[in-house]
Amino acid sequence: MDKKTAEKLYDTCYMQVYSYAMTLVKDQHKAQEITQETFFKAMTAKQAFRGESECSSWLCAIAKNIFIDSTRKASRYQDEPDENIADSDTDIEQSITDSETSFRIHMLLHDMEEPYKEVFELRVFGELSFTQIGAIFQKTETWARVTYHRARLKLKERMNNNEI
Repeated sequence: MDKKTAEKLYDTCYMQVYSYAMTLVKDQHKAQEITQETFFKAMTAKQAFRGESECSSWLCAIAKNIFIDSTRKASRYQDEPDENIADSDTDIEQSITDSETSFRIHMLLHDMEEPYKEVFELRVFGELSFTQIGAIFQKTETWARVTYHRARLKLKERMNNNEI
């Protein structure tokens, strides 16, 4: 891949790949590392982008594979994930309410079966289009829309049933 093409690819797709990586790792520094490694692999790959999907979908698939590989490696060496420290400047009562609600939603999402979980996270947290989500799963845009809709219904139902 020549330098001009690589720069254009980076400028066009960086935020989408970074946003997707953030949905996977939920840590800014790790997401930046995955994003950088994704572009490095894309630019040095023996097989070039074939153009069968959008370039951002291709890059997100690379990022997903990097995430899976790093998770496997980290699981061998790490016992517990780092805890986030709350910002002391925010209203504590509001923070507790928001963090409890957020935690509840994430617990419900964690227990949700695939592909509903990942499609929901890609759409909500990764801000990807249905076309991009479909391309990541090698499915159609309609499949991504239906899967997202079903995931939302499952999440609402579980929240209404107070499962957590």
